[in-house]
Amino acid sequence: QQQQQQQSSESTMSSSAIPKWFQHEISITAPSRGCHLITSQVNKAISQDMSQIKVGLCNLFIQHTSASLTVNENADPDVRRDMEVALNKIVPASWNHDGTFRHTMEGDDDMPGHVKSSLMGPSLNIPIRNGKLALGTWQGIYLNEHRDQGGWGGGHTRRIIVTLQGQG
Repeated sequence: QQQQQQQSSESTMSSSAIPKWFQHEISITAPSRGCHLITSQVNKAISQDMSQIKVGLCNLFIQHTSASLTVNENADPDVRRDMEVALNKIVPASWNHDGTFRHTMEGDDDMPGHVKSSLMGPSLNIPIRNGKLALGTWQGIYLNEHRDQGGWGGGHTRRIIVTLQGQG
């Protein structure tokens, strides 16, 4: 009888209860060093798969050591400018010249870029609700480029792995 109940519950399990996994790699370019709003590019890359998920998580991971991801204000561009100014005051490039840093051969913005990347972080987890990222009204996804040289300013693209998991 227990075996019959188990078979019965398995056969009535809907496909919506089966976990779904999707993964994308997106490459994003930006005009300069700084904090750049990339929510629309992320949504465009994942929209088809997101529509299949009612509840889940979206993980974004940037594959670089001198760029980072964060969630912050999406309406006023002054916030992005102010974030860059604040990061530069927290970790100034002058530390390459005063003996603070030893890893200085790749340019004045390299080691500060590594520190900023570690402070801000390489990944985000954002809830998925009813096929959409469950960001707040004023929240957006930022890609923070911490380099003038070797980063976007040097023509490099930034790769982000986006992993979606959830149930329909």
